[in-house]
Amino acid sequence: MKICEILERSKDPFVSFEIIPPARGRSAQDIYSIIDELIEFNPPFIDVTSHAADSYYTDTGEGTFQRHIKRKRPGTIGLCAAIRYRYKVEAVPHLLCRGFNRNETEDALIELSYLGIDNVLAVRGDDVEYHKEQLPGRAINEHSLELVQQIAEMNRGRYQEDILNAQQTDFCIGVGGYPEKHPDSPSKAADIRYLKKKIEAGADYVVTQMFFDNQEFFDFVDACRNEGIEVPIIPGLKLLTNQKQLSLLPKAFSVNIPDDLVRGIEDASGPAERTEIGIDFMIRQCEELLNHGVTNLHFFVMKDVQRLKRVIKELKIF
Repeated sequence: MKICEILERSKDPFVSFEIIPPARGRSAQDIYSIIDELIEFNPPFIDVTSHAADSYYTDTGEGTFQRHIKRKRPGTIGLCAAIRYRYKVEAVPHLLCRGFNRNETEDALIELSYLGIDNVLAVRGDDVEYHKEQLPGRAINEHSLELVQQIAEMNRGRYQEDILNAQQTDFCIGVGGYPEKHPDSPSKAADIRYLKKKIEAGADYVVTQMFFDNQEFFDFVDACRNEGIEVPIIPGLKLLTNQKQLSLLPKAFSVNIPDDLVRGIEDASGPAERTEIGIDFMIRQCEELLNHGVTNLHFFVMKDVQRLKRVIKELKIF
């Protein structure tokens, strides 16, 4: 089932999750163990992030360094297939602009279509040091708008080369939204205008970047509606429970953290108290969203599964 259909048909609040593939050399069981913990909440869909190849260097021992190019977290499509058929849950693979040309994107979409996976999230992707050399005739998508356009074209049966009687794909397309503005956008208004272009190009729903101030989300939704964006907007949420996250999250995701949460984490007597403060904050954040009419809470999951389960159970929506 398409995500837009799930959102349209859902009458009661529900939760969904975003996970990352295991690092190269790790077992898929690492991810299955996480999903096994979360499946009791009956998520109708689970997102799986994607990661482009990046460069790293090793010391040769001879005074020089050798450069290596590698994807540290491969396996997005394989994991999505496992989620779809092992757990009977809709899987949403992330498709990137960065690190992939349009031909590679087309191949990935064809594989997903063969697997019966018809939901994708189109994102630009993080900056990486390695930039693949582009051969003639192998264009890239510079921005997520172009990626949405490519997927929408395949939904019309138009591929990178003219193919006689080519069949149409049938992907539901999600895109990212930024309540506190994308770091590359000159203003919030400009950011929303760009988001509208992605909707007009064929995107069906929006998942936001994490935020910790609900008013930022409420204002973002209002601004989107005023701009004529009518597709569902899903709030993305992250549990914050340790002091390192106070600097890591704003740097990595350009988000602001409310000062009451910052002070609570900073002044806590130890890890256990920091965890309780973070859990209590997220419970209150989720309750406010639910009371405001939000029906889908989308959680970004790392290794905080047990703590996240406590939050969800406290919401009493199951």
